[in-house]
Amino acid sequence: MHKDRQILTDTSDKLSRRDALKLMGISPIAASVLAGASSTEAKAGSDAQGKIVIVGGGAGGIMAMAQIRSALNNPDITIIAPNDIHLYQPGQVFIAAGEYQTQDIVMHNSDFIPDDVKWIKDEVKIFDPDNNRIVLRGNQEIVYDYLVVATGVQYHYEWIKGLTKDDIGTNGISSVYLSDLEKGTADGGYMTWEWFKKVKNAAKEGKKPRTIYTQPNTPIKCGGAPQKILYLSADYLKKEKLGADFVFATSGSKLFGLKNVNKELFKTQELYDTITNRFGHNLRAIDVKNKIATFDHNYELRGEYDEDLEEYDMIAKYEEVKMEYDFIHIVPPMGAVDALVNSSLAWQKGSAKGWLEVDRETLQHRRYNNVFGIGDTCGIPLGKTGGSARHHAPIVTKNLIAVMENKALKAKFDGYTVCPLKTQYGEIIMAEFDYEGPASSVPFWKDVSRPRYIWWAFDIYMLKPMYKYLMMRGWF
Repeated sequence: MHKDRQILTDTSDKLSRRDALKLMGISPIAASVLAGASSTEAKAGSDAQGKIVIVGGGAGGIMAMAQIRSALNNPDITIIAPNDIHLYQPGQVFIAAGEYQTQDIVMHNSDFIPDDVKWIKDEVKIFDPDNNRIVLRGNQEIVYDYLVVATGVQYHYEWIKGLTKDDIGTNGISSVYLSDLEKGTADGGYMTWEWFKKVKNAAKEGKKPRTIYTQPNTPIKCGGAPQKILYLSADYLKKEKLGADFVFATSGSKLFGLKNVNKELFKTQELYDTITNRFGHNLRAIDVKNKIATFDHNYELRGEYDEDLEEYDMIAKYEEVKMEYDFIHIVPPMGAVDALVNSSLAWQKGSAKGWLEVDRETLQHRRYNNVFGIGDTCGIPLGKTGGSARHHAPIVTKNLIAVMENKALKAKFDGYTVCPLKTQYGEIIMAEFDYEGPASSVPFWKDVSRPRYIWWAFDIYMLKPMYKYLMMRGWF
């Protein structure tokens, strides 16, 4: 096994809370970010009673567990999580860029789950909220008084016809998302770094390799990741005065939802060799052997003018588009885990179908009052980022305890989402926004669209230790 893929097993790198807080003092930006994050404002020392089951051992589940435990005098918490390994998933992009190695993002859930929390290393097969129970893969039944669902997302490479997971890392194909928590691997970052180097070597041969970057038509974890790989790989070539024929194929109609950030990203693209945006293109199939990607292209044409409505009729159009490529970076379609999709906990209709049906502000299930959601699994308009989960945790904690105490739910999630868009090595647009629009956590930097070196330094040096020693322990 390559040294970059080895798993660290040393868990001796402990850090006291005092030392961790010193990290905030290193950077006023870090202090501002963490000061802007809510802590466990739920009343510490609540005497509320009840069996709480948390399903999921990722960032959302661990943060919920830590904060709920701190807020109760006599917590009765069970966490269902099959994974011993805990990956710092934002680090996958830094591995892909050659800035981290795999072992830099590997953590262990045993460092975060205390002895007084019952940890069952299994996963849920059946959610049965009508009877306040779950059935595990090993057929064990668990009953609960209160349930927190933190099951994250699953990747569906198989939804792309002709593609299997085994194809990733071969024939010019890469995907930074590829990982396997149960095996303790984060191959996507490592494979994508090797992919960067292969694209560079092809460019050195005097041709401009056709390099495609895809973004699917489903919600995805960290919506900016496809463009992060695009810009970092383009900058990696640019540093050696090389280029490629870059194609960004996205099912969306723009580069980013915030107007100013969208405008800035178009400026970013001008820094590099030719980047062609193919909007409305969703990867449907791939011929791995012959390197041909097939896209569904959905678009609209303007029809006749309607005098009564004073507007043009818009005619929906579809075409199949085949693109040859030398290299392709694939972001897989994503969805909720099967057990959730097949349960009554999921939305049964609309664009959120299959995702956890929770209120967008309280994060309480809309039909089962003793169920809450946190993290990527929630079927709400915004929030499939680790930064969102950090803001979910205190909301879930306060509202869960309110339910346990028969009180009104007062805590509200504002939709906070953060996307650190890496526009080049050494610069990041820290796109922070909520349900209302831009939402900078730094009062004196209202413009969230400006690329800054300080955000790169914060993201690469500061955020990981804060995640490990503060956020995962419920302190922020």
